[in-house]
Amino acid sequence: MKKSLKKARERVHLFTATTADELWSQPIEKIRHRQGTIEQPSRDGLTLELLHTCLVLENPLQRWVVNRVPAMNPAFALAEVVWILNGRNDSAFLNFWNPKLPKFQGSGDMYHGAYGFRLRRLFGIDQVRKSYETLAQVPHSRQVVLQIWDPRGDLPVENGQPRDQDIPCNLCAMVKVREGKLEWVQVMRSNDLVLGLPHNLVQFTYLQEMFAAWLGCGIGTYTHFSDSLHIYNRDIDALDCVNTDAPQPNTDRWSTGFDETMILIEELADRMDIMRQQGVTEKHLHRACTAPDIPRVAQNLLWIVGADAARRWQMSDLSKTLAKQCSNPSLTQMWNQWLRRQEDRHVRELRRNDE
Repeated sequence: MKKSLKKARERVHLFTATTADELWSQPIEKIRHRQGTIEQPSRDGLTLELLHTCLVLENPLQRWVVNRVPAMNPAFALAEVVWILNGRNDSAFLNFWNPKLPKFQGSGDMYHGAYGFRLRRLFGIDQVRKSYETLAQVPHSRQVVLQIWDPRGDLPVENGQPRDQDIPCNLCAMVKVREGKLEWVQVMRSNDLVLGLPHNLVQFTYLQEMFAAWLGCGIGTYTHFSDSLHIYNRDIDALDCVNTDAPQPNTDRWSTGFDETMILIEELADRMDIMRQQGVTEKHLHRACTAPDIPRVAQNLLWIVGADAARRWQMSDLSKTLAKQCSNPSLTQMWNQWLRRQEDRHVRELRRNDE
């Protein structure tokens, strides 16, 4: 009995931190030293897994994982937020900011597991609006659950194989107002520690921040429960390359109400659609990034996604100009890290060509 109890305790993991960067580094250390890990096969190869992992972020505004190697692209992470809140499932929007995405999620015109489409459209109800309206009327409610998992289309087929390449890892969110603060719990069935978790922290802490603004309350803790937090064996070497940079502060704060936010998010998506159009000119791209009447938090988002769009269209000078406009130290830090990654890759390619 004692042995089984000890084993059960070893398979439950709790991490807490003030910043996302510090929170992410804790399970990294545990996996690096093989503490409580399980070697687990999967359809994509062997993994090292931490079962039943709970990560608590005390300051959800400090949402960026700075020290991941390779550096994450903040423009893609921000594009995901806009895509989710617009309730979209078209693959082309995200693929522009991450051309490698079809390798992981499939090559169709639509992404089967699109979180925003499920939250705002799939079940015949806008769960985001309904959840906000419920908490606005009954702040003490315990019945607000944002459902993503759909057993009709997500459970494996008869032979146990996945129905689609893009089966959602996020299952649901539970949202509560307690002691004047918006508490957010995100539940995941599966979570890639290196590729997935840093983006999940950005996605859902943005939603938490917006909900708090809509309700006029403070921001509580963000709690992230992953039933399988894992890293693929092929990525383990990356754990030894983690940086130790101090995260810069996030100086932006979402403050618009629900209806204003929905209008603003739609405008951001429209502007980003222009940025990714084949044949877009520097003039039109710059205009799509410039919106003097919108809040600073949204304008900074546009500067960063626009800088990456310009980079992808090989408009180097415009990319630098746009990025310099961003006034948020955390976004600037993430962008500079991403840019160094791209520059290092370019240097390596040149060296290979010379050999």
